[in-house]
Amino acid sequence: MPIKIPANLPAYDVLTREGIMVMSEDDAARQDIRPLHIGLLNLMPKKIQTENQFARLIGATPLQIDLTLIRMSDHEPKNASQDHMESFYQSFRDLRDHRFDGVIITGAPIEHLAFDQVTYWDELREVFEWTQTNVHSTFGVCWGGMAMINHFHGVEKHMLERKAFGCFPHRNLSPASPYLRGFSDICVVPVSRWTEVRQDEIDAAPGLTTLLGSDEVGPCLVEDEAHRALYIFNHFEYDSDTLKQEYDRDVAANTPINIPINYYPNDDPTQKPLNRWRSHAHLLYGNWINQIYQTTPFDINQIGR
Repeated sequence: MPIKIPANLPAYDVLTREGIMVMSEDDAARQDIRPLHIGLLNLMPKKIQTENQFARLIGATPLQIDLTLIRMSDHEPKNASQDHMESFYQSFRDLRDHRFDGVIITGAPIEHLAFDQVTYWDELREVFEWTQTNVHSTFGVCWGGMAMINHFHGVEKHMLERKAFGCFPHRNLSPASPYLRGFSDICVVPVSRWTEVRQDEIDAAPGLTTLLGSDEVGPCLVEDEAHRALYIFNHFEYDSDTLKQEYDRDVAANTPINIPINYYPNDDPTQKPLNRWRSHAHLLYGNWINQIYQTTPFDINQIGR
């Protein structure tokens, strides 16, 4: 079954060209099944790129997905058109009484700020608490994951001396986890961040289980069973050229940046980068959607009750 998104959302054409099944609202209404309601709280500046990346992954499962794009209520994004935001996004304030089978909370390029210095921090903490009553399963990504694990467990983020940037091998630490079904013992994950969370601090917080980790860049995927949440600090959702875009941007701006590790063939930025994470990306998000489907109430109004 396909993902249901507005026919005029840019992701509709992108995913159609890639062969991913998409469905208009009219077609979806003719199917006598309950779709999974997934929300995407998009905190990234490149809204359309991020929409495409996550819609691609959650739209590749056999289930019908009804995707809702969410924004912070009073935060005005600088890099997205007002028309796009008004056409496709709903504010958290307007959705506070809604229930979702799953919500993805993306990262944001504000790693250098303390959490309480973020302008929308108070509302984001409301979102985190809201997920405990109105969302069956939540997926916090990169800064979003670091913010969630800090809110619920007090685990801090720490600045790195140099940016963790490239494609790093990660070990499968929990092969029996339903979220890692089909995973190899080692998988490659794109990493792009100036901060880290530390494994010893995760271990000290009751109820957290690290599922994927790297000797070079630390923990990657953490399960928080009590809060029905996953936290991932790296970027399975990235396109093949996302790290290249970041590298080219910094080079053009004369910002000090290392060539992303293990990304270009022979570490040569003149060559086309190789995507070595796509299959595991689809596995992870497909497993997450499947786990939601297996455990969420059929009556969506029973979520949180």
